[in-house]
Order: sequence, then C-alpha cells, then structure tokens
Amino acid sequence: MTDPNTASTTGTEVDVPVLVVGGGVAGLTASILLSLQGVDSLLVSAAPTTSDLPKAHVLHQRTMEILRDAGIADAVYERGTPPENMSHAGWYVEGDGGRERGRCVAKMELWGAGGNNPAWLAASACRPANLPQMRLEPLLKERAEELAPGRVLFGHEVIGFQPEDGGVITSVRDGSTGSALRVRSDYLLGCDGGRLIGPSLGIGIEGVDDIARMVSVHLSADLSERLTDPEVLLRWLWLPETGVGATLLPMGPDHWGPSSEEWVVHTTPVTDTAEVPGDDAILADVRGILGIGEQDLRVHRISRWTMGGSVADQFRHGRVFLLGDAAHRFPPTGGYGLNSAVQDAQNLAWKLAAVLRGDADETLLDSYEPERRRVTARTVQQAMDNIVNHLHAIDALGMGPDSAPEDNWEALRRLWSGRPEDAEFRDSVLGIVASQSMEFNALNLEYGYAYESEAVVPDGSPEPPNPDPIRNYQPGTHPGHPLPHALLEDRDGHRVPIMDLARPGRFLLIAGEDDGWTAAATEVGERLNLPLDVLRIGHVTGDYQDPRSTWIAQRGVTASGAVLVRPDRFIAWRSHDAVQDPSAELTEVFTRILGGTG
Repeated sequence: MTDPNTASTTGTEVDVPVLVVGGGVAGLTASILLSLQGVDSLLVSAAPTTSDLPKAHVLHQRTMEILRDAGIADAVYERGTPPENMSHAGWYVEGDGGRERGRCVAKMELWGAGGNNPAWLAASACRPANLPQMRLEPLLKERAEELAPGRVLFGHEVIGFQPEDGGVITSVRDGSTGSALRVRSDYLLGCDGGRLIGPSLGIGIEGVDDIARMVSVHLSADLSERLTDPEVLLRWLWLPETGVGATLLPMGPDHWGPSSEEWVVHTTPVTDTAEVPGDDAILADVRGILGIGEQDLRVHRISRWTMGGSVADQFRHGRVFLLGDAAHRFPPTGGYGLNSAVQDAQNLAWKLAAVLRGDADETLLDSYEPERRRVTARTVQQAMDNIVNHLHAIDALGMGPDSAPEDNWEALRRLWSGRPEDAEFRDSVLGIVASQSMEFNALNLEYGYAYESEAVVPDGSPEPPNPDPIRNYQPGTHPGHPLPHALLEDRDGHRVPIMDLARPGRFLLIAGEDDGWTAAATEVGERLNLPLDVLRIGHVTGDYQDPRSTWIAQRGVTASGAVLVRPDRFIAWRSHDAVQDPSAELTEVFTRILGGTG
C-alpha cells in the first residue's frame, strides 16, 4: 500500500480500504473510529482546515458516549459550557420598551437541566455537553491525525470518482501544488455535505431545503451588564419592533453565561425585497436586538444561510455511503444535525471493520441505510415541528413582519398584566411555549431511538408501549434498543458504567447469575474468530455485580437468560431464559447478523 504522505508527488497512487471524503464532524469521527478498530483509511477535504462557522453546539448524551470512545470527551467537557450555565432555555422580550426590555417571559429546563434531571442521569454515564462546532472539529482533527498520521489531508479536493467492481477509484487534487492523487478504495464515505458525492450518483433528497433565510452574526461583546440568568444557555428573543424573533447563544470560550466573551445572534431579516441586507444593515439590526447602541463589539463572521430539513433518498449506493449533511439536513432546533453525523459514523464504522476483517459478509453493510435513514427521517420531522411550534408562539401573540410595534407591545404586556381578562390569553401563549419541551426534553428521541434491520434479531416480543415517544425514554433490552445504563462494581469494588464493558468493534454477551451461556459463547467466538467479550452480571455473583439492581431491573431476561450487545451498544439479540443448545443458538444468531458466518 502506498504511503499517502507522498500525496504531493505527481501521479501518486494510494490503495486504501476506506476513503473518507470530507473533513467535518462526520468524516473526522469516521476516521477516528475506523482507526480505533484497526481499519486503515484516508481522509481528504477540499477545505484548508476545519470550519470556522458558529454552527452546531449541543452534544447529546449518545454523542458524548461516542466521543468518549474516541478519546476526546474529557477535552470537550473541559472546554465546553459548565453544567450550571446550560440548564435552561429562556424566552425574553427585546425592543424599545424601556424597563420592560429584557423581560423574561418563561424558562424551561433543557438537555438534562445541567445534570439535575434524574431521567437523564439514569440514561447514560455521560452528561450532555455544549461546545461550538468550530471548537469541536479541531479536537476531532487532532485526534484523527494522532491515530492515522499522514492520513488526514486537508486542502485536497475530490475532482471525480468512479465506482468499479470491488472498489472505487477517486481522483484527488492537492490544492497547494495542483498535483494529482489517485486513490483506489474498497469503500468511499461521502461526508462532503452533499456537495459532490451524492449528486454525482443521482441521489435525490426528500424534504424542504428553503424554510427561511437566516443570518448568523458571531461577535465579541460585553453583555454581562444586560443579561441575567446565568443558568440560561439559549435565549429566544421576541422582538416587538419587527414582529419576529431571534436567538442569542453564548460561545465562551473562557467564560460562559452572561460573562461569555463571544456570542452568536441568529435572526431572520425583515425586508421588502428578496435580497438579504448588507453587513452594515445587519449589524445595525443586531445592535438593536441586543440593545447595545454604540457599545464596542467586534464582528468575527456574518453568515447567510438557508434553513431546511431533508433526508437523502439513499444512504448507500454500492460501495459508496453518505454520512452527516450529505445524508440529511436539519433545522437547528434540537441540535440534531451534528449529533446525527457522529451517530452515522458510529453505526457504519463497526460494520465496515467487521467486513474488512472478514468477520462478516458484505451484506452486513445493507443494514446501515434502513437503520440510520429511519431514525434521521423521524428526527428531521421533529426538528421541523420544533420550528413550527416556535412560530406558533409568535402567531399566538399576533406578531409578525407586518404587525405594528405598538400592537405587539400591547399583546406582550398582557402576559404579565395580572388582569383577569388577560388570563386566558396568557395561558394560551405560555402553553405553546411549554410544549417546546418536545425540543428541549426529547430524551427518547435523542437517546432511546431503536434500530430495525437484518442486524437485529427480534425475539418475538412486542415493542414496549411508550406514552410519549419523544420525551419518555424507557431503558430496556428489547432487540434494536440501546444498551441501558447501569453502574456496576468489579471484583475490586470499583464502579464501572456498563457502557465501558461494550468496547468499540467488539460484541458483548451478558449472561446472568445462572450460567448456561458463557462457555458456549466463548466457544462460538473462538470457532468463528469473532471479536466477542463474554461476562456475567448478577446482584451477588458474576464478573461484575449490580449493587443497585439497576441492570437486573432493565435486562428483560431471567437469571438464566442472555443479552447480546452490538459494538455500537445497541441490543442485537436476547434470550429470555436458558436454551437446550446455547452454542447452536448463538451460532445461528451471529450467522443472521453477520451474514454467512459459521
């Protein structure tokens, strides 16, 4: 195999198992996870370096679990928002209202309430985090380069690719020298934001890519004297002077809450034409939104973008796979875009590793599209619903681009007038705001989603009923569901989260106290040459003990049963009780999941 460090030499050829096209969150995560599972890959990105845009920021619990696998979770927590500064969202009134400017209309807990929501604590050993993508991507890039020296090439543009039998041939141009690189790969991962790979294959999209025209302004300013509520991460601003809304988000980097040095304002310009205003007009609007007049501020970046929500028709085309924004686009509500990109990479990486090692038939890769497309399509729809719900609150106030400021102020003052005749109006508006918990308390949508594919073996039991499939996460081991969290103890009394027992790239079979499975699973793993770990968890006996009976309450099988966990920590299969021939049972299970094994 040719060393890609020689990529600047004209006519250089590289033969690599996986080519990753794109150096954003999806591509960098894929590079890291493939390296950790022993898969050689080459990443190329046309961009000179990672993004400097103030884009996505919230990192859900499942994403933090994956970043923990990647080895950067501690750095993310260290550099990100402290829990005490990311426990709430707030709705505020801004405009020329004198003392009423900056008035807080409502607050709501978000993303686990800074570690105070018991449901979120029970879901995972990792808490959510908040770190802007422009600061996350350099951490990912550094880690990817550490694991694959010379294999992460920014400033290298794909100018064409051609699928062929048994692989993909890709032409890459070095942006600094103009020299060519010819890459032959077994598989190609399109993580390019949908710029080239998907369109070149004729893959269409379903959804709406033009909901609203947005402007984001990343700036430095001292807002500490204006803002209160240090627990508030997201500020939704109602603007009676223009009849629309805006969003204010702290960016750190050294302080958070009202003392944040940097901020991002997301707004929708109100104009009489189709043209987006120029920078001077936008900056004047932002000064008005923030109420800072001529106060000093420094603009880092003004970005114009179009909000949309869509899903690709296909996530796979032969030996080419789409990940991240190439496969789906989200409106920002809920923070699903970045998180879905990381989770795409996790879902695909272990499957590629299994196939390339010879542990699985290539048919295992067929499960990527049905698993990820179903989940992301549902999540895109929810993110769109979140946007609509925010607009409903504005509509309920009677506000809009054509409304008069004095009418808007009159409506807003009814929210805090205390008059009996305004009570119904107030309850109606604040009820819509309260329903935004579908965005900020969507634990099941973020963490409890389940997979359905040939890589999951049903056990014949019905899907557990859920009274609220968006907010209410019910831990359990129904096949396809995520491995539920439990804090265990090893034989030395050390506390170990169960997630740490399921290692990247390896299956995990968990048996109970009455052991009928471990010897059989060990024999099957050795015979089939599978990356399989086997252990017992019990309240009294086992390799790990369950002192709080958390796992026992959630495992869904008896003390004689077993649960098989996939390398991505989703339940692959379970047996409620002992079986007559556990070796034959497990052989059949692995044959079904991995395709042709055994």
